[in-house]
Amino acid sequence: MAIWIIRAGAHGEFEQKFIQENRVYVTWDSLDVDLGKLDSREDLFSAMGGIYEDAKPKRLHNWVSQVWPFAHVIKKGDLVVLPLKTQPAICIGEIAGDYQYDLIGPNPFYHWRKVKWIADAVPRSHFGQDLLFTFGAFLTICRVQRNNAEARINAMRSNGWKPEKGARSIIEASGSVDVTAENTDLEEAARDQIAQLVTAKFKGHGLERLVEGVLKAQGYTTYRSPEGADGGVDILAGAGPLGFGSPRLCVQVKSQDTPVESKILNELRGAMQTVSATEGLLVSWGGFKSSIYKQVSTSFFSVRLWTQKELLEALFANYERLDPDLKAELPLKRIWTIAAQEEE
Repeated sequence: MAIWIIRAGAHGEFEQKFIQENRVYVTWDSLDVDLGKLDSREDLFSAMGGIYEDAKPKRLHNWVSQVWPFAHVIKKGDLVVLPLKTQPAICIGEIAGDYQYDLIGPNPFYHWRKVKWIADAVPRSHFGQDLLFTFGAFLTICRVQRNNAEARINAMRSNGWKPEKGARSIIEASGSVDVTAENTDLEEAARDQIAQLVTAKFKGHGLERLVEGVLKAQGYTTYRSPEGADGGVDILAGAGPLGFGSPRLCVQVKSQDTPVESKILNELRGAMQTVSATEGLLVSWGGFKSSIYKQVSTSFFSVRLWTQKELLEALFANYERLDPDLKAELPLKRIWTIAAQEEE
């Protein structure tokens, strides 16, 4: 059994398609060639060279190394790691079918394999930092062999996807996938480290304090409920110096490291009515189950969802305006680095 990373678009734009259709796809535009009928990587190189005439040989070889295994190497029973872009979580599935080619597409969905999803949105924090470095490779399709990944992921599967114990933080140089600083998403790696610091500094109700600090930095006047039963209201926030302006937010914060169910969203809606809030904000550090995302369109004009990703983005955008005590607890520094570029 091998483990493969297969991404759902550069920005996660195909994640719900992968999950809802129980399939993984090759997402190269205009690649309308039956990969199963090609006899060698050289044949695929020639085919892709004809489609992508402006691509240089090094880039084509890089693409071939990713696309070829999808049809000719991946086997039924192999595991698929799908790092999510829409929330700080990872879906894991099991390949359940052979390679399929659909001439009709639509573009770019000509190539697919059936998959059985066995883990829905496992928080990134459950994996060791060395595995997260591997998952952060820029490659769209690649096999994961470093750091005893297969045994460790199987152990997590047996343990119900709970955080792995004794996770190693040092990246070992082994296996066939070259995951180095050169092709690893350093921004994502930095986010993971900041997320770990937030988890350590703002456990439980402490996360409510951080969310309140971000809202204050955004210009809201806030009220935070004391610890204990809060009736579904963790924070109230209103515009203006006294908080009487609009919008009027009712905020529910969940600090658990597992995704929350749609029941929590329904509870927030009820609390909004109780306190006459015009909008609601549901913050879940561990992300959301797919059942919640199915309700996004019906809640668009009344509720916003913040995963760890959105909370960190709001934190970064408003960091300089945070209360000095919060900044002291969470010392961050902006840095510049070279943006990743595709190989020529």
